[in-house]
Amino acid sequence: MIDLHCHLDGAITLEIAKTLGNLQNIELPAKNDDELLKKLSVPETCESLNDFLQCFGLPLRLLQTKEGISEAVRLVQENAKSQGLIYLEIRFAPQLHLINGLTQEEVILAALDGLKASELHTNLILCLMRSDHNQDENLETVKLAKKYLVKDEGVVAIDLAGAEALFKTKDFEKEFSLARDYGIPFTIHAGEADGAESVKTALKLGAKRIGHGVRVNEDPELLEYIVKNEIPLEMCPNSNRQTKAVSDMTKYPLQEYLAKGVKVTINTDDPAICRTNLKNEFSYIEKMYGITSDQKKQLLLNAADAAFCSENFKKYLKENILK
Repeated sequence: MIDLHCHLDGAITLEIAKTLGNLQNIELPAKNDDELLKKLSVPETCESLNDFLQCFGLPLRLLQTKEGISEAVRLVQENAKSQGLIYLEIRFAPQLHLINGLTQEEVILAALDGLKASELHTNLILCLMRSDHNQDENLETVKLAKKYLVKDEGVVAIDLAGAEALFKTKDFEKEFSLARDYGIPFTIHAGEADGAESVKTALKLGAKRIGHGVRVNEDPELLEYIVKNEIPLEMCPNSNRQTKAVSDMTKYPLQEYLAKGVKVTINTDDPAICRTNLKNEFSYIEKMYGITSDQKKQLLLNAADAAFCSENFKKYLKENILK
């Protein structure tokens, strides 16, 4: 299995949180595991993406030292490996890990150390953040992505994450213009909390993939463009259900997209916060939408094609899926 859309700060499980707390002498704000789990995962009252994004406070507190970041990256990989993944892309925003005085570069280097400590084939995506006062921080992330960019087994791309409906994709032209100049591949969260126009803008900026894209079907011409140009969508069903990106999951456009030939991939987004994993995501779409074994294989092949990794490793992934 392959997960292309997994946020580091959304993958801090109960056990990882306890390990990171002990490692850094941070007292966790809970008397028992049940209390801790409630602080690490989405509450039943979560009504929107913006509410969902509020659930990252405790995980981020545990990711403010080199040791914490490195160990978290290692443990998230080990979790994924134990669930049968053969490839993982972990994404995080370096600018969110500076509270204790680290620089963005130190954050990236710590994550790279964690990457090397696991046998799972994993790559890193550096996130820019949607805000109205952080262009300098975003531009620094782009420049550091260029400095550490590799084809495989390291920093392979950038992303734009955060409150999509509040901070429009069109406002990040400068950052992605620089990324294009540097030759950095990128994906952009779009068509989740905001509509099809956000996806159009992301594609105009040069996005190679779209994070979520559940609202692409609001614009038939855009949907046709996505199919014709083989733009992969990083769909995350349970996350979309919990954030109310799709208010009625019986109308989730997965089968519609597959029938039209969209290069859909299935991912976890924030596995710990959503209390999910990739096996659970596939079980969910099999039960809800009747996804067949052939369709599952196609979804995995789509993920192999869409991966930000070397052509040789893509070939290995496809051979593994087809055997």
